[in-house]
Amino acid sequence: MPKIVYPICCGIYVHKSFVVACIAKTDQNLVTTYTKSKRFSTFTSDLRRLSQWLAENNCKDVCMESTGKYWIPVWNVLEQTCNCTIAHPKYAKAIKGKKTDKRDAKWIADIFKHDLIVGSFIPPHEIRQLRDLCRYHFKLTSYTTGEKNRAQNCLTVSNIKLDDVFSDVFGKSSTAITNKLLESNEPFDVSEFVDRRCKKPIAEIQAAVDGEICVEQAEKLRIIRSHMDSLNLCKANLESTILEIASKFLPQINLVLTVPGIATFSAVAIIGEIGVDMTVFETSRHLCSWAGLTPQNDQSAGKKKTTRISRAGAYIKPLLVQCALAAIKSKKHPEIRNRYNSIKKRRGHKKAIIAVARMMLTAIYNILKKSEPYNAELYRKSDKPPVQRVVTVEQAVFILQRQGYLVTNSP
Repeated sequence: MPKIVYPICCGIYVHKSFVVACIAKTDQNLVTTYTKSKRFSTFTSDLRRLSQWLAENNCKDVCMESTGKYWIPVWNVLEQTCNCTIAHPKYAKAIKGKKTDKRDAKWIADIFKHDLIVGSFIPPHEIRQLRDLCRYHFKLTSYTTGEKNRAQNCLTVSNIKLDDVFSDVFGKSSTAITNKLLESNEPFDVSEFVDRRCKKPIAEIQAAVDGEICVEQAEKLRIIRSHMDSLNLCKANLESTILEIASKFLPQINLVLTVPGIATFSAVAIIGEIGVDMTVFETSRHLCSWAGLTPQNDQSAGKKKTTRISRAGAYIKPLLVQCALAAIKSKKHPEIRNRYNSIKKRRGHKKAIIAVARMMLTAIYNILKKSEPYNAELYRKSDKPPVQRVVTVEQAVFILQRQGYLVTNSP
């Protein structure tokens, strides 16, 4: 029989407008009794009554299923008096058949008392607020990118070829020309709107704006640009709030900034995702797995199946990949560049960049845990190849083929 880890615990099944709770009590003879399941509304006053009911039954350990955003208010009330655990639905799913809310609450309590539920990482309140704002900033950036694509579509259908002559369609020169196009549909000389540092010939730029924007497309473009200005204002206000909250974690942010490829706002976003207390992760490998940067381990009957990375880390994984792309371009950090190049030869660009992102997250884990800045010497010492390195013929042929050489058998 599995060991009883929590003699008195509670399972809570969460809905939008109510929760169902069931307490499991196990005596010294390993006999478990379950209280009659109680239903509470999700109004704050009723959640406080739930907390009081748990205290009356001497229950300090609570487990609930992650259900959208509905678990967050319940967590905020109960975390002050209880040790809360939030479970992914795949770990707390009940057996099919005769499924009710009361049975689900009892099932969660039953498996939680044996510690069979893997709890999700929930950071402290201040980190949660920082994470929420950083994710909203990411969404605003995505909205701005979408509006830029729509503005580019307006120019494309009007045969305005600014993207052929400017690297940035929303740069200084291109924006001035677009403003002139929206003011008047008459031909004009572009030379007075082009910055003197622009290397493109004026004649080529003049040919690129030889199109015609209809009234409907012009109005659509004005609305898009107005929306972009509003989004930029919202982002500026949001950034000031984020930096104000992040000032409380300034020592940790400065440590993360020592890692190559990471800028200020990226460091704030990383702290918002993983927090500053690394003791919640057993090892750096657990953190990398939580962030979705490790290959899957799926083997059966001696056959290895897919090794693709998981979907976890929907926010931190793209952020670390962007930082890794910046780090491999810098010649100041050969330890990262060399690791990328060595893996790219064998596995390709995508797997190499994920490996570099995992390397950076491992460094961040140790930096925050030991409160020490990034040390490139540790990587340079471990980057030395073995003295006697044996490469088989098959491996040599594979490496040559990956580099574009045609390998044939000698006559």
